[in-house]
Amino acid sequence: MTTTTHLNPAGIEVRPISGVHGAEVDGIDLSTDLDDEAVAAIRSAFVEHHVLVFRDQDLSPEQQLAFGRRFGELDTHPFVEGNADHPELLDVVTVPEDRINFGGGWHTDVTFLDEPDLGSILYAVELPPTGGDTLFADQQAAYDALSPTMRGMLDGLVAVHTAGPQYAEGGQSTKSAEMSTKNSDLAARTVEHPVVRTHPESGRKGLYVNRAFTTRIRGLARAESDAILEFLLTHATHERFTCRVRWEPGTLTMWDNRSVQHYALHDYAGHRRHMRRITVQGDRPR
Repeated sequence: MTTTTHLNPAGIEVRPISGVHGAEVDGIDLSTDLDDEAVAAIRSAFVEHHVLVFRDQDLSPEQQLAFGRRFGELDTHPFVEGNADHPELLDVVTVPEDRINFGGGWHTDVTFLDEPDLGSILYAVELPPTGGDTLFADQQAAYDALSPTMRGMLDGLVAVHTAGPQYAEGGQSTKSAEMSTKNSDLAARTVEHPVVRTHPESGRKGLYVNRAFTTRIRGLARAESDAILEFLLTHATHERFTCRVRWEPGTLTMWDNRSVQHYALHDYAGHRRHMRRITVQGDRPR
């Protein structure tokens, strides 16, 4: 049973939104210069709940960037053009004619990097009348639900990740007329990360493979790798591990890329959606 948590003395109220993970946070204005106490309270809730939703925020790009920098250095996407004034900021836009949206399909952000981003911070600027929700899947809960035998087999395995299928020439990720890619010639580079990642702050283990960027498991025959990956990718996004965020104008959601996957639904064809995304630099998965 989930309960409301009051994080005093910062005065922040955290209300879980599912039985597994995710929470709405009340009692704070993110446009202000937050003190260290408030930032520590948010960070603690972030590690515990993985997904935090802040409603009714009125944020300029500069204020969103300032909030993100309280949690670490900001990253610049290697393959998507950033905002002209703020390269760390992506204007994630879907226009009425788009058939494919940015972030559609289950994935964890930028696992093709040697040091993938710690977290992402997304702010709603313009929304369709209905639809456009984001789903999140708790990868620590998914790992915990596996049998001890399966967990023992997966611990120590290493997977290969690449941006190629999404960002190489002809890739799937950015089909919007208002978004563009860059450096497509570098997208085929591969990196290796553990199949099971240990969270550097909580110490909990979670699955760390995703359908967008993980291509195979090192050291296994292709048929073995494909079979295990398909099982894990299906298991990891089962509905019992998920929560759903319904956006409103002025909603800001931050999520922990070390412990969740997400899926931006595109069920609003014929309408425009504009979000602002920034990401906080992370460390090498272990």
